[in-house]
Amino acid sequence: MRKERHGGMGRAHGRGQRRWHGMPLLTMAGIQLVAMAAALSAATAALSLPLELGWRGWVGAFSCYGVVTSFVLLDLARHAPHQRFGTANSVTLGRAGLTALLWGVVGEALPGPLALDAEFGWLLAGAATAALLLDGVDGWIARRSGMVSQFGADFDLEVDCLFVLALSLLVYAAGRTGAWVLSSGLMRYLFVGAGWLWPTLAAPLQPLRRRKVIAAIQGGVLIATLAPVLPTSAGPPLCLGALALLIYSFGADLLWLMGQGGEAPPELRSRGASLG
Repeated sequence: MRKERHGGMGRAHGRGQRRWHGMPLLTMAGIQLVAMAAALSAATAALSLPLELGWRGWVGAFSCYGVVTSFVLLDLARHAPHQRFGTANSVTLGRAGLTALLWGVVGEALPGPLALDAEFGWLLAGAATAALLLDGVDGWIARRSGMVSQFGADFDLEVDCLFVLALSLLVYAAGRTGAWVLSSGLMRYLFVGAGWLWPTLAAPLQPLRRRKVIAAIQGGVLIATLAPVLPTSAGPPLCLGALALLIYSFGADLLWLMGQGGEAPPELRSRGASLG
């Protein structure tokens, strides 16, 4: 009897998996987007008191999440030939949820100054550190599970950019540096805008670890500047050094693209523009 019962449960589990895997990709992605929206609502409500989030915070959080949702729905076709949303993209979606929480604080803090005490600073740094650590997980999972796709790479990149922009806005709002720190979060968007005006800059880039390393340094420095671990005077030079690395990275890509004259190498032509 025990074996039969176990076998029945196994068959039921198998049928459940087949039903899940048999769902259209858009349906699976939609379910996860709705689930994350519910989780974001619960987290925003729970943090409303400690983070002092009012209606502007809710608008900030869900504006960010709306951008993420729109990107997923519009770009999901590039996940082909995969038929499942995949664990890696679920992790990236979790990072997007944490990033949306940071945007909630941005929405509440701007345009006025952000009063950042030690408890508040640790709370922000903890959420941001979790998002930064997960950034090293989703790509690894995609490669190990054979679920690498252009959509996944683009999704990861867009969340990274929203994350760094939120951190740079928080550092500025907290008065830790001058407005120049916003360049860290805006540089990628300026690069993309330049690509619209000058198609040479819109060509695909070679995938280089240098970009990931410098992006991780950028995020780590901004988090350390927010957390109550460094003297206030240490923030500007650290952020300036990280910004210099970012300028170097974008400058190197700019020179490479100009040298290519807008013609991507054959192995990159099917990948689409990627910068991160």
